[in-house]
Amino acid sequence: MGKFSRDKGKRGERLWAALCQEHGYDVHRTAQCRGNTGQAGDCEGLPGIHQEVKFVERLNVRDALEQSRRDAAAGGSHDLPIVAHKVSRGPWTVTMYAEDFFQLYDAWPRSREQG
Repeated sequence: MGKFSRDKGKRGERLWAALCQEHGYDVHRTAQCRGNTGQAGDCEGLPGIHQEVKFVERLNVRDALEQSRRDAAAGGSHDLPIVAHKVSRGPWTVTMYAEDFFQLYDAWPRSREQG
């Protein structure tokens, strides 16, 4: 991977962390704290979520999500794997496995349905 790609990846991780912080979550890049072990997510600070961050124009979503799942398992956690991704000048999106989505949705307070 070239320096430009690495720098773009770091920039994406910083942007994702900043977005999470805007929403009140203390998220930061893991590389800033303890180095990249291959098992740690790209960012940390959302308990129970393994965060893989991609800032690319073309993303193989299945490969990225599998990487997140594999790294979460290798780290010995039962964290839900997600991929936070965006393209230049585009909005952030989050991808996860359907089984994990339903686990989160089932925990969502039903009182919000009547809004």
